Formats: sequence, structure tokens, C-alpha cells
Amino acid sequence: MAKGKKYRAALSSFDRNEKYPLAEAINIVREFKTASYDQTVEMAVNLGVNPKHADQMIRGAVVLPNGTGKTVRVVVFAKGDKEAEARAAGADFVGGEDLVEKIKGGWFEFDTAIATPNMMVQVGKIGRLLGPRGLMPNPKVGTVTFDVTGAVSQAKAGKISFRTDKAGIIHAGIGKQSFDATKLEENCATLLETLAKMKPSTAKGTYMQAITISTSHSPGVRVDANEIANRYKA
Repeated sequence: MAKGKKYRAALSSFDRNEKYPLAEAINIVREFKTASYDQTVEMAVNLGVNPKHADQMIRGAVVLPNGTGKTVRVVVFAKGDKEAEARAAGADFVGGEDLVEKIKGGWFEFDTAIATPNMMVQVGKIGRLLGPRGLMPNPKVGTVTFDVTGAVSQAKAGKISFRTDKAGIIHAGIGKQSFDATKLEENCATLLETLAKMKPSTAKGTYMQAITISTSHSPGVRVDANEIANRYKA
């Protein structure tokens, strides 16, 4: 990240050592002027889990109530009636073996991939291409399903997928800097509540250890994780 004049100005506008209430952290981030375009607001949540243990790998998806601010391009692997259903639901690209071959040729002009279960044998052939890009359909996040209409609608409405990285951190985009503060807070709260409900019974100690909010090109503002933990104790 280039730490130019705008970045340094943002850095000097708040206390890096302070842990702010969620609403205040969002207001700080919304005021950053580190880019000339509408940046994505990102949240990083450091969870007290060990992703090396299968029962502590946190992975899932959630529909943000106010969307992500992005136009999501959805591809659906389906055939027959489900192909027609996908097109009617608003999928941008629909196909079967032809679509698999197109992706083998280097085409990746989409943001989310959905597949019906009977297409997964074909989709598996390009798993090594889709997987590293985070595009592989997965039943755990609802992208391998016969409910094509529901899956496409959720993707278009602002469904995001998340998983812990090797350090146990969840990274997710939760809206645009131009969103009003209430919408960003609602999106953040939805993700945090979802994560709270997913706490593994085997995870010991503090679950939400650190939370940071930033834009695509800004310093991170620390959120008071204790405040968040108290919200979702029940």
C-alpha cells in the first residue's frame, strides 16, 4: 500500500491505539479521502480459532441487508429446466460443458459461480482454476444447489462468502464508502452476528480477538471487540 500524503492524512485523523465503538469507527472510515473513487469498506475479524483443526475452520455466507454496492456478475452451471430457470432469475451467464470449456480457455469475467449438484462432475474439471480465485461452487455457502432462483437472487442482493485464513482472520467487504453510516453498521452487525453464532464449541478463550475496519486504500481503524462480544453474548 502506497503511504502517500492522503494516507498519512487519514492516519493522523484518529488514534491508532484506540479501540472505537463500531458506529464511531465507521464514521471515521467514511471520512477518509485516500482515493478518488468510491472505495470498498472492508472488515477484518481475528477469531480465536485454530484453522488447522477442521472443527474450528469458520466458513460460510451471509446476505448483507444493504448489499455490497457492487454489480455482481453471476455464472450458473446448469442444464435443461434449471438452465432456463437460471436465465429467468437474472444470471449473467448460463451453460454446461460449453461454459467449462470457455473457462478452461481463460475466461473469468464473473464474480460468483453457482452450480446444480448434477453439474459438479463437470465443474470439478476446472476446480484448480476456480478454487484459487475463490470462485468454486460449494454447498457450504449455498452455491451448489437446485434452488437456482434463490441462489442467483441472493448473489445479486449482496451475498458474501467468508472463511478464516491461515491466521484465523476473516476478511470481508461490507459495502461502499458512500453508504450512509447506518447501512454500513447494519451490514457489519449482520456479519458479526453470523460469526458469533458460528463459534465452535472447541474454541477456547476470547473468540473475537480483534476487529478492524478500513477502506481499500486506508489505514485500519480498530473496533472495540469487547463491545461486539457483549452484543452477542446470548
